[in-house]
Amino acid sequence: MSALLKVLEYFLGRLFYRRRGYDDQLFYKSAAFLKYPSPTIPLFSPDCGKTGAVLTAEYSKFGSSRIPQLTWASDAVAPSVKEFLMVCEDPDAPTGHPNIHGLYCFIPPDVTSFGPKDLELVEEADGVKRIASGYRVGKNRRNKVYIAPRPPLGHGPHRYLFELVALSEKLDPERISKVPDKAEIEKAIEGKVAGWGLWEATYENTWNRDRIQN
Repeated sequence: MSALLKVLEYFLGRLFYRRRGYDDQLFYKSAAFLKYPSPTIPLFSPDCGKTGAVLTAEYSKFGSSRIPQLTWASDAVAPSVKEFLMVCEDPDAPTGHPNIHGLYCFIPPDVTSFGPKDLELVEEADGVKRIASGYRVGKNRRNKVYIAPRPPLGHGPHRYLFELVALSEKLDPERISKVPDKAEIEKAIEGKVAGWGLWEATYENTWNRDRIQN
């Protein structure tokens, strides 16, 4: 990026600094979570640490764009759980709503980790992405498997929320779109949430990101 564009981005980032914090529109704030207002499944990242971690540039668009590895204990999951799904979103994007960075459905109930190898792209046709894990990839604003953090320069730190949702019933793959969006899944899981976990990290795009964050 040229110096002029960087200055312009910084100016716009500061101008829209207060356009952030759309927490009330987060996935876990939907009607499906009324019985579970707080997380029930502790999540941990072996490579980034506990929730509240600060991501290095390695996990951003400026690095490898790698999603953090996440793990959870099997004994923290109720025996009634039939399936998981995972959502990653940024409530601090200056767009008027949280940005979806990743949405993944049909994760088996015996799975206890989620990470880069699961998201390796195997094939793509007509907008449908088949990944190594076999999970169904939902829609995000760039139509990618996963969008790595890339907040505007000058807009301050952004939070990235990874939400693991345990379901008491399996979703019907024939009734879910080939590339489902957040609104569709919110509706589909009503009455099916049996617990959930949250891992949160922050990342800030700074002038000296390469020197400080790598």
